[in-house]
Amino acid sequence: MVGLIGRWQQWGRWTLTACSVAACVAALQGCATTNSGMPAADTNAGLITPSDEPETRRRARIRLELASNYFENGQTAVALDEVKQALAADPTYADAFNLRGLIYMRLGDLVQADDSFRRALALRGGDPNLLHNYGWLLCQQQKYAEADQHFARALTSPSYTARSKTLMARGLCQSGAGQFAEAEQSMLKAYELDAANPVVGYHLAALLLRRNELTRAQFYIRRLNNSQFANSESLWLGIKVERTLGDSVAMKQLADQLRKRFPDSRELGAFERGAFNE
Repeated sequence: MVGLIGRWQQWGRWTLTACSVAACVAALQGCATTNSGMPAADTNAGLITPSDEPETRRRARIRLELASNYFENGQTAVALDEVKQALAADPTYADAFNLRGLIYMRLGDLVQADDSFRRALALRGGDPNLLHNYGWLLCQQQKYAEADQHFARALTSPSYTARSKTLMARGLCQSGAGQFAEAEQSMLKAYELDAANPVVGYHLAALLLRRNELTRAQFYIRRLNNSQFANSESLWLGIKVERTLGDSVAMKQLADQLRKRFPDSRELGAFERGAFNE
C-alpha cells in the first residue's frame, strides 16, 4: 500500500510529510499554520527572529535551520547531528523533535521516530502537522486505528492548511486496513482540495475499479495518464480499466505508451503475460 506512492515522491509536493522542515524552522511557534508542504522550500523564507528570543532557542533555531538544509539535500547523518545539537541547546524545542522523527523515519528506525514524535506532541500536542506526521508513522507500522485518530485530530484544526495531504494519508491507511469505503471518501475529499495530486487520482481510480465503478474510475485514471505525472503504474491501471470497459483502442494506446516509456517495468511484464488480475 505505502509503496505505491514511491514513484511519485520525486515530485516533493506530494510527499506525505505535512509539516515541511523549512516551514517548521521558519516559524518560531511551530508550523501549525504553514501551507507549504514543499520539502525544497527556502529555509529562510518568512524567518522572524524576535528581539526577546531566548538565547538557548536562538542557538537551537540556527542549528535546526542547518539540519533542515542538510536533510533536504539528503545528508541525513549530518542533519541528525545538527538536530542533536539543537536539542542539547533547547530540549523543549518541538520542531527539533519533529525533524528528528522525520530523519529516523528516513533511516528506517521507527522506534526512535516514534519517540521523537511523541516528545514533539508532548510539547505541542494540538499541532496538526505533528499529528499528521505521527499518524503517518503509525500507519507504516500498521497501527491503523491509532493512525486514524491522529489524522482525525489534525483535520479538526480550523487553521490547518495541509488538509488534502492528511486526507490522502488517511485514505491510504484506511485502504491498508481494508476499509475501502472509508478510503474512497477520504480520497474524494482530498481530490476536491487538490485534483492535480497523482497519488490521490491513482488510488481513487483503483478504489473505484475495485468495486466496478468503471466509468468513474476511467475519468480519474484518464486525467492522470493525460498529465505529466503518468507513470508505469498509472498506465497499467488505465489498461485494466479500459480492458474491463471493452475499449480496445484506448487499451492499445496505453500499452504502446507503457512499452515505449517504461520498457523495463514490471507492469509491462505483467501486460505481456496477460496477468490482469495479479
